Amino acid sequence: MTPVGTADWYRNFGTLDAPSSSPCYAEWSLGIADDPELIRRIEQWPHNKRQPLLILAAARFLGAEITPYPEFREFLDAKWDEVSRIVLSRATQTNEAGRCATLLPSLAGIAASSGRHLALIEVGASAGLALFPDQYAYEYVDGTSVTRLVPPTDSTRSLAEEPPVLRCTVKGAVPLPSRLPEVVWRAGIDLNPLDINNPDDVAWLEALIWPEQDFRRERLRRAIAIARQDPPLLVAGDLNEQLVSLAGQAPPDATLVVFHSAVMAYLDAGQREAFRATIGTLAAEHGCHWLSNEGHTVIAQADGSLVVPEMDDARLRGRFLLLQDGIPTAIAGPHGQSLEWL
Repeated sequence: MTPVGTADWYRNFGTLDAPSSSPCYAEWSLGIADDPELIRRIEQWPHNKRQPLLILAAARFLGAEITPYPEFREFLDAKWDEVSRIVLSRATQTNEAGRCATLLPSLAGIAASSGRHLALIEVGASAGLALFPDQYAYEYVDGTSVTRLVPPTDSTRSLAEEPPVLRCTVKGAVPLPSRLPEVVWRAGIDLNPLDINNPDDVAWLEALIWPEQDFRRERLRRAIAIARQDPPLLVAGDLNEQLVSLAGQAPPDATLVVFHSAVMAYLDAGQREAFRATIGTLAAEHGCHWLSNEGHTVIAQADGSLVVPEMDDARLRGRFLLLQDGIPTAIAGPHGQSLEWL
């Protein structure tokens, strides 16, 4: 990628993605975009290590505070070797439990239509926190009313282990369930699964949360407490190499759902095509369902066209397109904060 391209990457992040969630990240990203010396340094890293969130999270992991860009720039100068080490050894494995709020209506609908409990596989699972949609509490707000869903009461659960409450603003005819679906098996695949009992991994998960979003940090901690009670099966490896064998371990009397959020951008076109083919095989042989929660351009069709070519780009900008079994279903906030049904 040329220097102009890298700068544009940061400028787009600072202009489109960050402002509504983190004024700090917006300012830092735009500062980097206009800083040729820093862009030059960033371009010494492999292309897949140059993304804005990775360097910003690495700096936060090392203690960068919310400051104006000039002070952040001084922090980077002082800590550059350490920042570079973190960037090269880590990945943007944001494990946002809040995304369960945008997946839940589809999961509940699949469970209801099949009449069976669910078996879940998440590809790109990070620490596996999105594998507990049945263990979290929800508040769906439509402007006039609030729909609340809570998991069954567990008398052995301490106050510190109370589930996070995932709040989501809904628009359109979202098929909100009356109760949570039951998940009887859960597993994930990741190139480098994070360990919720490893303090460094937990600190990295916290560093990936945008600076001003303290509510997400609290949500993460509560989700980790839930997951520690019954950790999911996490397999290290390439999703295309591990998915079929892992699916074979799912209980045959449960409905299998494979899902992912913000993962496909890390695969090239051939890898995405292989993944779609594998999903097709699992659907034919195991009745598997597929939920894709991604930026709208990354699940391109085999002919290179976009998923919803008739949809105005501006409507999706900064949000995810949720597809169920390849069919566009909803537009979702990237952290699960909103759900607009199509």
